[in-house]
Amino acid sequence: MRGLPWFAKIYLTLVIGVAFALLGHSAVVSGRLEQLDWSTLLVLALLFLVCESVPTLLNVRQAAVSVSFSAVLAAVVLVGPEGAALVGITAVFSVRPGLPLVKRLFNGAQFAICGYAAGWVYQRLLGGPSVTPVIAGFDDLIVPFAGAAAVFVPLNFVLIALVLVATGQADQVPLRGLAQFLVSYMGYATFGLLIAGLWATVNSIAAVLVLLPLFVARWAFGQYLAQQRSYDATIAALCQAVETKDYYTRGHCTRVSLASGMIAQEIGMGPERLRAIRYAGMLHDVGKLGVPTKVLQKDGPLTEEEYAAIQLHPMRGLEIVRGIDFLDEAFAGIMHHHERQDGKGYPMGLAGDEVPEFARIIAVADAFDSMTSDRSYRNARPVEVAMAELRKNAGTQFDPVMVTAFIKAVGRDGWEPPRKVVTPPADAAETATKDHDDPTMPIQVVSER
Repeated sequence: MRGLPWFAKIYLTLVIGVAFALLGHSAVVSGRLEQLDWSTLLVLALLFLVCESVPTLLNVRQAAVSVSFSAVLAAVVLVGPEGAALVGITAVFSVRPGLPLVKRLFNGAQFAICGYAAGWVYQRLLGGPSVTPVIAGFDDLIVPFAGAAAVFVPLNFVLIALVLVATGQADQVPLRGLAQFLVSYMGYATFGLLIAGLWATVNSIAAVLVLLPLFVARWAFGQYLAQQRSYDATIAALCQAVETKDYYTRGHCTRVSLASGMIAQEIGMGPERLRAIRYAGMLHDVGKLGVPTKVLQKDGPLTEEEYAAIQLHPMRGLEIVRGIDFLDEAFAGIMHHHERQDGKGYPMGLAGDEVPEFARIIAVADAFDSMTSDRSYRNARPVEVAMAELRKNAGTQFDPVMVTAFIKAVGRDGWEPPRKVVTPPADAAETATKDHDDPTMPIQVVSER
C-alpha cells in the first residue's frame, strides 16, 4: 500500500478486514463452512478463477472487467452465502500477471462481501431454497435470484467506485450512463442462474457447459473495446492531418472535444450522445483539409473569394466524414458549428433553435479554446477574459444555455490552458494573423473590385 493516500489505505484495510471477518464468523462461530458441499464449491471456484484470470481490459486506466461474478451468483444458489463468499475470495489466486498483492486482496474481499450479501438476501430474506435445485422447483429460484443479483451488482459497483475515488481516480467512475451500465451487468448476472439451472440436470458438468456462453460474453466485451479503439484511431488520424496545416492550432481539436464533453455532461446528455459530441469536437475543423493552405496561413486581410473558401470548410468537413457511420449526430455539429444564434453565421445562416444542439455546444467550445490559446498574432487570453467574452456574445453568437453550462463546468472542474507555443520551426513560420474561431479578432475581408 506504499504510496497510496491515507484514506485509500483505511478503506482497503476495512474492506479486506470485513471479508475475512465474515469468513471467520462462518467458520468459527456458526460452523456453517463445515456444512458446505465442498465438491460443488471447488468446481464453482475453478470456474470463477478461469473467468477472473482472463478479463477484458477497459478504457478505464488499469481496469478490467470479467464475467466471473456469474460463478459467485451461482454459488449463492448452490452453496449459500458462505459458499459464495469463499468462491469470491479465490480472486486472490487469479493468475493475471503483474497484479499487486493489495489489488488481489481487495478483489477477493469485495467479491466475498458481495457474494455473502447476495446470498443472505437470496436465502434468508427472500426464502430461496438452500438445496441443489430440481427442475420441478426451478421457478422458486427466479425471484430470490433476481433479488440477490439486484444486491450483488450495485454493491460491487459501489465498492469499486469508492476505491477509485480513494486512489484519486474519481473521474473514472462511470456516473453518466450509470443505469445503462448496471442493467447490462444485471444481464450478465443471469449466467449465474443458467449455471444453477444446468446443475439441476447435469450436475458439475454445468461448469464446463457454461464456459462457452461466458467466454462469448467476454469476447463481446473485447470486441466492443476493439471497436472503440478503432474509432478513436480513425478520429486521431484525421485530426493530425488537419493540425499539420497550422502549427499554432495543434491540440485545438482535442481541447474542443474536451470542452464540448464538459458542456454535454453539464446539460445531462446520455453516454451515446456524449461520445458522439466528443467525436464532433475532434473533427469540427476537418473541412480545413479542403481549404488551400495559403488561404489558412495568409498574412493580412482575405479577399472575398478566399473568405468564401473559409466559410465552406464546414461543408467540406461533412463531405469528408459523411461515410463514417459511427459519427451519427456528430455530422450536424461538424456542418453547423459556425452558425450563430442571430442567424449571421455560416454556411446556412440558421438562427436560434434551428442550429443543431451539437453545433451550439461546439461553437462555445471552439471559440473558448481559440481565445485561450497562443496565436502568431497574439498571446493566449486568460480564462476569465475568454469567459467574459462568451457572456458578452451569449444570445447573439452563442446559445446562452451552452455558455452558462460551460462556465458552470469550468468553475467546478477547472480548465488547463494549453502550453505556451514556442517559436515555430522554419517550415511553419508563415502562419495566419487572424483566426476565424476567435470572436474578438474577426477576419478582415477586402473587396476585389
